[in-house]
Amino acid sequence: MTGAPVARRVTVHGRVQGVFFRESTRRRADAAGVAGWVANRPDGTVEAHVEGAAEDVEALVAYLRHGPRGAEVARVDVRDAEPERLTGFQVR
Repeated sequence: MTGAPVARRVTVHGRVQGVFFRESTRRRADAAGVAGWVANRPDGTVEAHVEGAAEDVEALVAYLRHGPRGAEVARVDVRDAEPERLTGFQVR
């Protein structure tokens, strides 16, 4: 990773559970070399913490704006977060 890592906390609203959203996000994150996690929330949203090189993080955030085939993303909330110096990307 070049430069200081950046982190984003992302909440994805819509029909985003039960459509392979978390696993497809993990695969994209692994391919991009970013760290973090993705989890279903009780309110039906998917939340993710993504950290790494700025361009790689932004690429994954861009993917989260539409998700996998079958997802219907209605809204995406993105906020800056503190990097947690995580390694790897987990589905929670």
